[in-house]
Amino acid sequence: MTDLTPDLLRRDVLLLVPDVTLTPDGPLERHAVLVRNGVFRDVGPVERIVRTHPSPTPVRLPGHALVPGFVDAHHHLTQSFGGALAFGEPSEIFRRVWVPLERALDEESAYVAAKLAALESLRGGFTTVAEAGTRAPVDVDVVGSAARDAGIRCVLGLVCNDAPDGTGRDADPRTVLTAAERHLARYGGDDLVRPSLAVSVPEAATPHTLAVTARLAADAGTVVQIHVNEHLVAVERSLVRHGLRPLEHLHHVGALGPQLLAAHATLLTPAEVTLLADSGTAVSYNPVASAWKGNAVAPATTFAERGIRFGLGTDGTRGDGFRLADAAEFAQRLAYGLACGDSSCGAGWTWWERATAGGADAVGLGRRTGRVVPGAAADFLLVDVGGPEMQPSWDLPWELVRRGNRDQLTAVFVAGRLRLWRGWPPDWDGPALVRRAAELAPRVMGRAGVTRVHPTSVAARQRTAATRTTVAAADSQPPRDPVVPCPGGRR
Repeated sequence: MTDLTPDLLRRDVLLLVPDVTLTPDGPLERHAVLVRNGVFRDVGPVERIVRTHPSPTPVRLPGHALVPGFVDAHHHLTQSFGGALAFGEPSEIFRRVWVPLERALDEESAYVAAKLAALESLRGGFTTVAEAGTRAPVDVDVVGSAARDAGIRCVLGLVCNDAPDGTGRDADPRTVLTAAERHLARYGGDDLVRPSLAVSVPEAATPHTLAVTARLAADAGTVVQIHVNEHLVAVERSLVRHGLRPLEHLHHVGALGPQLLAAHATLLTPAEVTLLADSGTAVSYNPVASAWKGNAVAPATTFAERGIRFGLGTDGTRGDGFRLADAAEFAQRLAYGLACGDSSCGAGWTWWERATAGGADAVGLGRRTGRVVPGAAADFLLVDVGGPEMQPSWDLPWELVRRGNRDQLTAVFVAGRLRLWRGWPPDWDGPALVRRAAELAPRVMGRAGVTRVHPTSVAARQRTAATRTTVAAADSQPPRDPVVPCPGGRR
């Protein structure tokens, strides 16, 4: 281990020999991978790979597993300055916190916020993030540039709202759709940024725009990201406005299909589950967001059983792929498994696959990333499996889900390049970015007009202590004589 340095991993051609390689066929020992031009060129037994490709010097990786990078199927990169503001907040926090926060960003603060979120994602093992669209009043390429400069793959959403949803005014549909077409044509030669479209919630776009954005995305081979059936109040608003639930409304206007990435999808009827299955629509299952401020947990084990495409998303809660996979399984166990005695709840492989290849498929990159196979982008992690968390090893996928943590990440690669070494980028100043974010965030928050429902932990503790003191003081008072009304109302 002491012989492994970042310089050994920064070559144009890499022949890597880990202890174990996690492939679609499972964990394989004595396998090697050849990386050239950002792509896995060959994967197979060490002897064959070395014999077939004699020129690169093999880099031995004792005590390491080579695994695909995590895919975050739902993120909001420009909300990173307010990450802790979600603690203790009820549903639909976006109206009181996220929209005001994002609208208070300028070009520099939007770039720094997005790059800060990208850095956190890399530190958590994510090699791809799906950015669901910012409301910051800047060119969306500011966010794309931040992701690109950080070195993470990004599915970059452009918000296409054209109807008032309570957070803004309506817009000209023609202007919105023209911007959508330009956005989809903007990143043709970009290796890391993939354009997509986004609608905040179904009610934020007219039926025509919902249908046209679906067609535009399908024609471009990308996705439309929409928050769907996340909160009870949103379901009720849709029923009042359209007589249909949000997912039913999307089906009615022709927006369901493989091009739709439905974020959350927590409040589903059996009929809506069937709509997802029949239409090929993908879902971002966001278990941590459900726990923090949602109304329910998406029935992800049912999704898996019904063949519904889905990945895992953080929703910007915390950028840690291991904790996300663990939360995905744990939420299913608590919400569904315990009630029916399901001791497996999808097993470790289900959640590992959804955190990687399943997520890549959901965000429209299934042919590009998420697997360690020849021809796929070399987006991968080197995980230290020599410590007590992973030894002795009996079932690597389960162990990664239940016991893995980001402290075990030695290196993160995106497109074949070393992007993170032991928690920090090797080719740009990560700590300097963190310091700049700490300087900018208070200024942004000062002009954002954020409204929180829940106090900070310290304020909540002080409030509780004051309440207890008041109650104790009242209890310590001697009992008063009962008041007896006098005849005639006098005392």
